[in-house]
Amino acid sequence: MPNGKSNKSSQSGSKKADVKFNLFDLDFSSILIGRRYRILRLFLWKERSFLQSIIIFFIITGIFYPYPKIAMWLGFAFAGYSAIANDSIQTIGTFLSSNSDKKWWVLWLFIGGIFLGTMTFGWIVNGGDVSFQRLQSKGFDKAPESFTFLQLAAPLVLLILTRLRMPVSTTFLLLSTFSASSAGILGVMQKSLSGYIIAFVVSLSVWFAFAAPINNLNKGKPKLIWTAIQWITSGTLWSVWLMQDAANIAVFLPRSLSLYEFIAFVSYIFFGIGLLLYYRGGRIQKIINEKSAVKDVRGATVIDFIYALILLFFQNLSNIPMSTTWVFLGLLAGREISMNISPKYTSIRQKKLPFVLKLIGRDVFFALIGLVISVAMAVAVNKSIQDEIVSIFR
Repeated sequence: MPNGKSNKSSQSGSKKADVKFNLFDLDFSSILIGRRYRILRLFLWKERSFLQSIIIFFIITGIFYPYPKIAMWLGFAFAGYSAIANDSIQTIGTFLSSNSDKKWWVLWLFIGGIFLGTMTFGWIVNGGDVSFQRLQSKGFDKAPESFTFLQLAAPLVLLILTRLRMPVSTTFLLLSTFSASSAGILGVMQKSLSGYIIAFVVSLSVWFAFAAPINNLNKGKPKLIWTAIQWITSGTLWSVWLMQDAANIAVFLPRSLSLYEFIAFVSYIFFGIGLLLYYRGGRIQKIINEKSAVKDVRGATVIDFIYALILLFFQNLSNIPMSTTWVFLGLLAGREISMNISPKYTSIRQKKLPFVLKLIGRDVFFALIGLVISVAMAVAVNKSIQDEIVSIFR
């Protein structure tokens, strides 16, 4: 026979349960708001370990940014991992998609070996400079003697955007906070946007004008020679890309590295590449996989070849850093439109043009978000840029 005390305790227990239920299962009158809440709650639950790590990294950043010697290597460590994770889609994305049957450590030895060779060559030839003189351009030529919180936090912001599968520009996000003037940021921006346009026009023209031969490439099973051709092409592209984007990581470090600093630099990135390849490019790799005919080694080879030629052109144009992300997005955009409007592409299942434009628009939108965040952080960090903006409105 139940007593009054037990009834009260059971009632209080049910009230606590009701409170707990109401807190975690809010009933919204708006279906749209309720759906967004559920998506956000699911994201926070699934990403709780990642978010906890990011919070810890922000705390570490807040503790050590006033100490330049520690902050320099801390920023490099954050930038090294975040840049590799975000930029994997550009150079080795198609390589990973078309070589998914290969063991990860085989790909690591190949990609990592090219990295070591390229960086060693640049370090020797350029007198300790691993940026291939990209950091000798106006606004970036002086190594930072002190750091702000936002400069060290920029790679962490990049990690968050990468986790959301946003193809943001590493160059804009990391280099903009170190630019000594607005001229440096504008130079990077102009070169990057022109890179998008040129890559778009070139890829649109190539994949439309050579639709028949490119379509025939994807027919049947590829011969073994194509694997060798792709590895050579991808290796060349990877090396050329490193010459452009190594500046994004090296911006935290002295402009000329000593032997020990160089060993620390290449060792960290080398093992970071191994981790990336172990996870097959991470979540952002999906941006590559959803495009047409990238898992076929022959189609991937054509992409890598055209991309390498465009980067070589800009490599010799000037030593101003540029966003290779924008170039790559322009390349994929032009290619995707041509492959889905030309009737000669019979070896693939063509998508409707509105759907293709939606994919392209989404990629550009996310890249623009990164650009806006980058400019905002650059303005917040640099007083000289703030003064220039104020002088414009006077």
